[in-house]
Amino acid sequence: MELNFKEIFTAFMILFAVIDIIGNIPIIIDLRKKVGHIQSEKASLIAGVIMIVFLFLGNRILSLIGIDVNSFAVAGAFILFFIALEMILGITLYKDDENTALTASVFPLAFPLIAGPGSLTTLLSLRAEFRIENIIIAVIINVIFIYIVLKTSTKIERLIGQNGINIIRKVFGVVLLAIAVKLFAHNIKALLA
Repeated sequence: MELNFKEIFTAFMILFAVIDIIGNIPIIIDLRKKVGHIQSEKASLIAGVIMIVFLFLGNRILSLIGIDVNSFAVAGAFILFFIALEMILGITLYKDDENTALTASVFPLAFPLIAGPGSLTTLLSLRAEFRIENIIIAVIINVIFIYIVLKTSTKIERLIGQNGINIIRKVFGVVLLAIAVKLFAHNIKALLA
């Protein structure tokens, strides 16, 4: 086991930007108003389990359909690019059906809001570059952070306000855009070699 704090921090920041739990605070508050209560522990735990399971089984699923990690990483870079554009420009490219299931903590909160297509694609893209134990630690730190945000979402909204949320969203959007470009450049070289 080889822990690398730079890798852990980078993986944490990438996942944090993709999951965008701060940017999702308005959605979380809206969901809380609709269903009355969100089980923060359940939502965080399920999202973490989905991400870690996909981290291990994602490659097997890919090889089953005959796709290599570099191709998936390039596809992931495109997804990150579009998520970043959504964050920076304040537009919605990906529309999800509004569905208030019996337990909002699992759907749509844990999946697809937290452990959604963006974060799952990102995990496999990260796996192409980083050691797995560093990614797992980054996922766990994100899950802890998600739990804290879910528990304190109304306080956070009061504290930083809508403008603060918008600024944070745009800053993380720019960071994510840079990461998408780097991921694309790194993996396209491996594909063209």
